[in-house]
Amino acid sequence: MKTLIEQLPKAELHIHIEGSLEPELMLKLAQRNHIKLPFNSVEEAQEAYQFNNLQSFLDIYYQGANVLCREEDFYDLTWNYLQKAKEQNICHTEIFFDPQTHTNRGVPFAAIINGISEALKAGQEQLGISSYLILCFLRDLSVESAFETLENAIKYGDKIKAIGLDSAEKNNPPSKFKAVFDQGRSEGFLTVAHAGEEASSDYIWQAINLLKVSRIDHGVRSIDDPSLVEYLAETQIPLTVCPLSNVKLKVFNSLEQHNLKVLLDQGLCITINSDDPAYFGGYLNENFMAISQALNLTESDLKKMINNSFKASFLDPKQKEKFYIQ
Repeated sequence: MKTLIEQLPKAELHIHIEGSLEPELMLKLAQRNHIKLPFNSVEEAQEAYQFNNLQSFLDIYYQGANVLCREEDFYDLTWNYLQKAKEQNICHTEIFFDPQTHTNRGVPFAAIINGISEALKAGQEQLGISSYLILCFLRDLSVESAFETLENAIKYGDKIKAIGLDSAEKNNPPSKFKAVFDQGRSEGFLTVAHAGEEASSDYIWQAINLLKVSRIDHGVRSIDDPSLVEYLAETQIPLTVCPLSNVKLKVFNSLEQHNLKVLLDQGLCITINSDDPAYFGGYLNENFMAISQALNLTESDLKKMINNSFKASFLDPKQKEKFYIQ
């Protein structure tokens, strides 16, 4: 299985670019930008990457993001991920970025979008990796802040494929952002949303019915509602599942308890992704290997989820077709 996972071409649809910030690059950027961090070595940083729920993770995540200040920082961050993607035989990726994390610190939107976009362009030209960019709104911030961010997104609409919703899920339902997503769709953006990770399956219904999403990020709590499972199987709205993340954030106590195989067997369009790989102990291949071993997945299961990754992507049908494996 390990050889198969390494050799097969894959797409990744749930990767937060800020969550790929490895300690080595964090320290390098902190030095470059004269930013003081609470740790002085890679080892100390790795020790600090300890958390027991989504909020404690986000506290560390946002602290790390403080080193991202200039266009070249966002380029380096994205290029580092793309090099890892090349090593792991990822040939298409759809990357989340969180502009409010940076604009709230005074970083210009242009520096963020241009740095990431230039790296993605280089990834296509030099590594042969196609990509799309998805702007996520931080759901624990105000709707007004989301609208301001959407205005920036519209200015750079040629660089952004979709809008999404992430950060602290509890008490921040998709319904809060219905008007923002309505406007985003009217401007031509596709929509996705994190739902059903920490919060209930109702958030998944809201994302589908109110935000009109093309896919659900995480979505593992869908299992609590049989009618929702049936609906997801029937409509094939994909779930971008992140196994190592789910265990690290205590959504499941162990990989062996993960419901991915149950959902897959019920006919849902399940994809495997890494989420925030620098913090959760593995990139895409490591997620595939870990969950395959924990749940005794078959070669057929593996190929189905890899094909699902292309099927669930925003590539056009002809592009998808060339990636499907038998």
